[in-house]
Amino acid sequence: MRSILFSVFVVITGITFGQNVEFEKDNFKDNKDGFKEAKDNLKSGDEFYEQGPVFYKDALPFYEKANAFNPNNAALNYKLGQCYLASIYKDKALPHLEKALQLNPNFDPTINYYLGKGYHLKLDFDKAIASYSKFQKTAMSNQDPSVMQDVQMRISQCYNGKDLVKNPIRVFIDNLGPNINSQYNDYGAVISADESVLLFTSRRPGSTGDKIDPFLNERFEDIYISEKQSDGTWSPAVNLPKPINSDNHDANSGVSADGQRFIIYLGKDNAGDLYESVLEGETWSKPEAFNKNINTKDFHEPTACYSPDGNKLYFVTDKPGGYGEHDIYVSTKDEKGRWGEGVNLGPVINTKFNEEGIFMHPDGKTLYFSSQGHSSMGGFDIFKSVYNESTKQWGKPENIGFPVNTSDDDVFFVISASGKHGYYTSMNETSLGLRDLYMITFLGPEKPMILNNEDQLIASAVKPIQELVVAPTVEVKEAQLTLLKGVISDYVTKEKLAAEIEIVDNTANKVIATFKSNSLTGKYLVSLPAGKNYGIAVKKDGYLFHSENFDIPATAAFQEVEKNIELKKLAVGGKIVLRNIFFDLDKATLRPESTAELERLTKLMNDVPTLKIELGGHTDSRGSDTYNQQLSEKRAKAVVDYLTSKGITAERLKWAGYGETQLVNECSNGVQCTDEQHQENRRTEFKVLSL
Repeated sequence: MRSILFSVFVVITGITFGQNVEFEKDNFKDNKDGFKEAKDNLKSGDEFYEQGPVFYKDALPFYEKANAFNPNNAALNYKLGQCYLASIYKDKALPHLEKALQLNPNFDPTINYYLGKGYHLKLDFDKAIASYSKFQKTAMSNQDPSVMQDVQMRISQCYNGKDLVKNPIRVFIDNLGPNINSQYNDYGAVISADESVLLFTSRRPGSTGDKIDPFLNERFEDIYISEKQSDGTWSPAVNLPKPINSDNHDANSGVSADGQRFIIYLGKDNAGDLYESVLEGETWSKPEAFNKNINTKDFHEPTACYSPDGNKLYFVTDKPGGYGEHDIYVSTKDEKGRWGEGVNLGPVINTKFNEEGIFMHPDGKTLYFSSQGHSSMGGFDIFKSVYNESTKQWGKPENIGFPVNTSDDDVFFVISASGKHGYYTSMNETSLGLRDLYMITFLGPEKPMILNNEDQLIASAVKPIQELVVAPTVEVKEAQLTLLKGVISDYVTKEKLAAEIEIVDNTANKVIATFKSNSLTGKYLVSLPAGKNYGIAVKKDGYLFHSENFDIPATAAFQEVEKNIELKKLAVGGKIVLRNIFFDLDKATLRPESTAELERLTKLMNDVPTLKIELGGHTDSRGSDTYNQQLSEKRAKAVVDYLTSKGITAERLKWAGYGETQLVNECSNGVQCTDEQHQENRRTEFKVLSL
């Protein structure tokens, strides 16, 4: 931008306008030594300045010393204004830019562009629009089209900002503090769905290699990790060791909901590519590059994120064929685990400007991303779009609002599964250094002051009139999903186990995702978006599988369920409940939603050909003893009949009905119980008879 803007630079020398004082020795005859020192500082500052904006911060100390000697030079004030706009001290830019124009009203016309940026950052939108417009008029005839597009975008952002500032959203925005942030650039936080792990990128000293990138004039990026402590604070951030961090740029991009898979940006190849690492116990595997459907040879792939089921990868690239500069694409994993060709998300999401910092919420349908287009109020703003499964279309991106979004860059937004906390990268007066990481607490719409008020309207001292005033309720939207997490261990030894977790859409009879628990801790976490009947099977060689059922209505609110699972060894006497076998009401007819569980049981029988089992049917305590006994027998036999229809020989199978004789809780006749408690008693079990 600087090189293009300077194509219209009008060099004005030798003429003094108003109080403009040039750096010439005749103007400082009484202080020759001071003049020489100031000229040396000016020269040193220019050496950095002429290398481009990434070196402006190094020019500032020299320019400030020269300015202390001669504060009335238009050109120096102009350069100071530019340098401060490229620094964290952006608020210091305007006084210098305004002074440069005051000292020389006919100064370089690009000053109006930078004045516009200065006013824009201070949310003085009307002055910003006026300055940008002046620049447009003076430079339109000989200006590069991309510059004019940039200025028009900034003017539009100012109008957007005026509207957004009028209607702020209710949030708390808190700096994550010195355990996370440093006096250097810290950015790009990603979190596990339950907010227990936070990973981010930093350019602080002490990184792997600890080198300076000569093109950016900053340290190479490294990835850091922090964990949520019992008191709710974040532990001091720790630099991840090799093989995650290298001597080049290593930046975190996305993490799976359970924190077990990690997307990393590595700057060593091509223009920068995306890699994946897997947590094996407490060690991250060597990052492996995504295939050519994701990474390109000559273009830039900076960020990506997973869908909650792990079957889709949303990623950003500037490869040709998009709608603008960096666009958002999606790739789908095939049955063999290979990532397919990236598909552009289209013009509803992508603009002619840059899109960046994507994050798919654990609900599987809400995409958050940053954009310079749409209704941004300045730089990158954070937007969200919701996918409509019925129409297969993305909704119009919505600016999440001021003061989260500002007139500067606001990027790399992620949000917890509950939707209550967001994390993002920004810079404001609470910054510990350069860009910092912040936590947003979403408060929802403001409630009316009066919720239930009884006003006394005195008509007489004896008989007052009472008016009941009830304010409308305020809806606070929460994510519609269930977060299921816990630890998987051995039933007897309590040893933590690495097991496979299979998620099934029972209605569609389809496996929709598979995950693994951590091999060291046994921890697992899965996200279950509302609107499906889920079957969950936990499997490990040598153990009986464990099944759970979660039938989550589309209207269900967010809930976090902790379920520790103890797997039983495949041994005589071992018994498990088949929670995903369903019957029609008061009948022994197997419902289609039972298919996945029945096929899982069939596979176990085929995998262990000597296995003999008993299928037991159980009912709740409601109804007569005779009826319950007969119904339980019929249901157990229905499961046996299914298995024999799949080729399992009858001598390996036994069925029995137990009616209400083996309740798992105290819901006997005469005891008041909930539907959920009765459901626990209505079950089908199988028991190992011999191996």
